[in-house]
Amino acid sequence: MNQFTQTQTLERSTEVNKVLRNTYFLLGLTLAFSSIVTAFAVMTQAPAVHWIVFLVGAYGLMFLTEKNRNSSLGLVFVFLFTGFMGYTLAPMISVYLAAGAGETVLTALGGTALAFFATSAFALTTKKDLSFLNGMIMTGFVVLIVAVIANIFLQMPAMSMMISCLFILFSSAVIMLTTQNIIRGGETNYISATVTLYVSIYNIFVSLLSLLGIGGGDD
Repeated sequence: MNQFTQTQTLERSTEVNKVLRNTYFLLGLTLAFSSIVTAFAVMTQAPAVHWIVFLVGAYGLMFLTEKNRNSSLGLVFVFLFTGFMGYTLAPMISVYLAAGAGETVLTALGGTALAFFATSAFALTTKKDLSFLNGMIMTGFVVLIVAVIANIFLQMPAMSMMISCLFILFSSAVIMLTTQNIIRGGETNYISATVTLYVSIYNIFVSLLSLLGIGGGDD
């Protein structure tokens, strides 16, 4: 019986390591692909997408990725999704580059990388159960939706800063929870995990870029 339990534990550990390894490998590939698409779009001065196209494209491709997460087609959609998201970053980055604020973009990139590695390392090493973050994430999601809709009409810089800060906290919590779910066996699909982590990284980068832009505009 003890040997059987040890075998089960070993198999579970092997499966968890496989999911974690595949997730980080695919995440690295999608981030690289997304960056290439962004760079190409910046160099060619590709036009920005309308917000309706953004919503339909982002959520549509995310839905198709999740729907096909257990097949090879899921890999095709995850690259289409991350490539599309990379394209949407180009107009924003072009504005900073045109204004001679390339350092702001690099700072946002560095801050995003630091946030991701710090939150991932914490989730991988802590023995604390982070499931309590589920409630905070759900509450944060609702608050963010309300705040974003309100700011469409109010257009307040202070609220924009608050929204960016909340997105960073929200996305950091999602990274920690997703990572711990993988290592504890709660998340067994590396495609789903990759999409969740990618979206969190995307949100942190955009939020940091917005915060740095607002701060820089005050000088």
